Amino acid sequence: MSRFPFPAYANGWFRVAYSDELTPGVLKSAHYLGRDLVIFRDSAGTAHVLDAICPHLGAHLGVGGTIVDGDRIRCPFHAWEWGADGACKRVPYSERPPANARLRTWPVVEKNGLVLVWHHDQDAAPSFELPDLPHYGQPDWTPYRILRWTVKSRWLDMNENAVDRAHFVYVHGAHTMPESTVEADGPILRCQSRMKLGTPKGEIPGGIDTTDYGPAFQTVHLTGIIETWMVNTATPVDEEATDVTFAYSVHAVDGASDKHGVGAAIIRDLEKQMLQDIPIWENKAYLTRPFLVEGDGPFGVYRRWMKQFFSTTW
Repeated sequence: MSRFPFPAYANGWFRVAYSDELTPGVLKSAHYLGRDLVIFRDSAGTAHVLDAICPHLGAHLGVGGTIVDGDRIRCPFHAWEWGADGACKRVPYSERPPANARLRTWPVVEKNGLVLVWHHDQDAAPSFELPDLPHYGQPDWTPYRILRWTVKSRWLDMNENAVDRAHFVYVHGAHTMPESTVEADGPILRCQSRMKLGTPKGEIPGGIDTTDYGPAFQTVHLTGIIETWMVNTATPVDEEATDVTFAYSVHAVDGASDKHGVGAAIIRDLEKQMLQDIPIWENKAYLTRPFLVEGDGPFGVYRRWMKQFFSTTW
């Protein structure tokens, strides 16, 4: 029996690549949302994502396939050519490509250094947009440092940590129980937490402001020791595993790139917290009716918010 009552694939935007992973003229293979995908950037610089299995005789376009004429994928098996719009453009040994032969194309958005696709289990059009992040690409913020994990769990269960006040103390060793507020606004969920942070010079006030845009794109703004932004994304690989990436950007100290290594220390601590969480996530079950007490946090707000990203009730 599944540990989760909700489907593995929610409706929303999912990261499939970082922008700097795409080289014009080169196919990139990926497996997300239970499907084999190919990703490429055409000669105009636009990113495209298509299903990877050729409708002709089933070859994987990402294994030996090539980009021709800047925006066509040539199959490695019989050299059929597929456009970025999914249509068959050329069959080298036939005068007329089959009109109804198509590859599935995915709605794509590229911003903040990420390439994301829209998934909806009933193929509905995108219903919300992702923000342009004010710190991204600015000279006083360090370039992304990206950490990645494959976690045998589902993000909407893992992400309950944002509202779970007590775990910050008993899992991560926070000095005090955070004071948290949560606000749901359509597909956006904002969580503000304030707590005491331990430093060699004693305790200082700190904050974690988390904003979720749908089920798999999250920003985290940390203040206190040094200002840090995280862009957290979680894309299901299949029904059992999730590809989680945290992209960290630290406010430069005195105009230098993390002059005193403080930002690097913050990132190491956040990585340690993630490694503390993973064994719990991979072995816990999602309880639809947990026994909660006053200090646990606003789980109800979070759970009501997350249900909008599924077409079926559960």
